[in-house]
Amino acid sequence: MAAAATPAIKVLTTAKIAHSVHAYSHDARAESFGDEAVDALAGKLGVVAEQIFKTLVIELSTGSLAVAVLPVPAKLSLKAAAAALGAPKATMADKTLAQRTTGYVLGGVSPLGQRKRLPTVLDASALEWDRVLCSAGKRGLEIELAPSDLAAATDARIAAITA
Repeated sequence: MAAAATPAIKVLTTAKIAHSVHAYSHDARAESFGDEAVDALAGKLGVVAEQIFKTLVIELSTGSLAVAVLPVPAKLSLKAAAAALGAPKATMADKTLAQRTTGYVLGGVSPLGQRKRLPTVLDASALEWDRVLCSAGKRGLEIELAPSDLAAATDARIAAITA
């Protein structure tokens, strides 16, 4: 799958972190990229929806951007994410700014290999699994890896960030 190597995949390959890449057919009409990944991969890979993680770009009240990584079915607690990252408050980041800063399109934002590495918080539930999936940096492409490797590769703080 070398032709599909994204910055996220390159980070893992360079660091020699064990991972698998899974492609699925992305439907441009999909309204929820996370739900699309769950529908395409959960049964096929023998994982549940809570093992497939979405990457959300948030803006902290300090003015900086950060990344929250949480299970697709869960709702982000902006308050908990802000607290985990040492800020009083957070809001969802402007979509254009998120894309420009990470280098990825929405629906394909990976916590790995961002143009500008952002502070990252990973939901604590990730550690309950032996493997999790997250975006490989392109719609229709997911990376499967150990949650401890994801945390290490992103230098993530671990916290309960779901509402």
